Amino acid sequence: MNQEQQIMQWIDDHNDEIISFLQQLIQIPSVNPWFFDEPGPSKEKDVQEFIADKLTKLGADIELWEPVADDLKQYEGMAGYYPGRDFQGRPNLAATFGAGEEGKSLLLFGHIDVVKAGSKWTVDPFGAEIIDGKLYGRGTVDMKGGVAAMIMAVAAILRSGAKLKGPVIVGTVVDEETGGMGALDFIHHGYRADGCILTEPTSLTIAPLCRGILWGKIKVQGRSGHIEMPQADWQDGGAVDAIKKARLILEQFDHLNADWAVRKTHPYLSIPCQVHVAQFNAGEYPTSFANEAEIVFNAQYLPSERDDKLMGGHVKKELEDFIYNIAKSDPWLSQNLPEIEWLVDADCAETDVEHHFVQTCVQSLHSIGLEGKIEGLGFHTDMGWPVNVGIPTVNFGPGDPSLAHHSDEFTPVNEVIDAVKMIAKTIIDWCGTEAVEVQN
Repeated sequence: MNQEQQIMQWIDDHNDEIISFLQQLIQIPSVNPWFFDEPGPSKEKDVQEFIADKLTKLGADIELWEPVADDLKQYEGMAGYYPGRDFQGRPNLAATFGAGEEGKSLLLFGHIDVVKAGSKWTVDPFGAEIIDGKLYGRGTVDMKGGVAAMIMAVAAILRSGAKLKGPVIVGTVVDEETGGMGALDFIHHGYRADGCILTEPTSLTIAPLCRGILWGKIKVQGRSGHIEMPQADWQDGGAVDAIKKARLILEQFDHLNADWAVRKTHPYLSIPCQVHVAQFNAGEYPTSFANEAEIVFNAQYLPSERDDKLMGGHVKKELEDFIYNIAKSDPWLSQNLPEIEWLVDADCAETDVEHHFVQTCVQSLHSIGLEGKIEGLGFHTDMGWPVNVGIPTVNFGPGDPSLAHHSDEFTPVNEVIDAVKMIAKTIIDWCGTEAVEVQN
């Protein structure tokens, strides 16, 4: 049995240990505090300390630090920077194996924050139950399944009797779910590599690109008045229904999306960029026309549309002009312009599919008997800043990304095991390994 076969055999012999490690990650509810209904301490630190302990026992050099918002002010206006974020008790983690080795280096990268559990679960969202070969729990897909896979791939290599010829950095960060400031801080901290696997869920496909995401809020003004009484013309002080005015914008979004469906496509994305309304908030009580309406929306953009700050400024301007042109067509709105507030601009990136690192990842999937399909991700990941500083990056991980943030989120157990094998194979081929005595 050669060294690669020994590593794969170790994975087959330790399936239970791999899945148990993932279950322990899920059972620590590291909800990003942005989603808290009331202020309280985050459990992100607990997960990071648990991971640090695991990696220390494997022989890693560990650095655990809390991002300092003031240190990142130089990135104001750029991807991943959001003023006022508090990282107390929310550390980033970097664990380095094989520091100083001469082979090519690899960054295994992932976030440990999750969205809140939400409602309508049929199982404990942090119980990590296995039912019919599926592991359930908040974060199994997004993205603790991938984090567990990348860590256990390193464990498989070291514990099966191999030594790394090139450095491997395991990086786990906070704050991805609200824009990626943890990843920005990680790159700012100075970590670099010759390639990066970001273990976001991809259903075991290779995803060398992700889209950017804009969250925006449109405030539409009206004028309240008794809803059951005749109203004068608005120019004479009559009521104006903010809901009715907001409908003008909602109807025009349909036309915009038809246009974007033709113009904003990518050969590796299955659906075009669109503007989706996620929330509509209006009115004060049933007997009055709405004084104000708020439209909260999600819009996507492509890497080719990034502005000079590597963000979605061009698309923001396009949407602002779109809203302004709608307002000009309506007498009330033209004098009471809707306001757009930008909530989040989560950046995007792309790595050339012909890059040697991307093709190495594809061949790793082939070697374990999987298709090696290349497909982009329609959502934001933390790949932007690694790519921005010249690190070829792919997204790859277990779990169906469409199940992220769902009630009863789950990942098939066998996908986690396959992900461990693929990442281990990439380490072997990219960084190189040689035989040493087996670690205990």
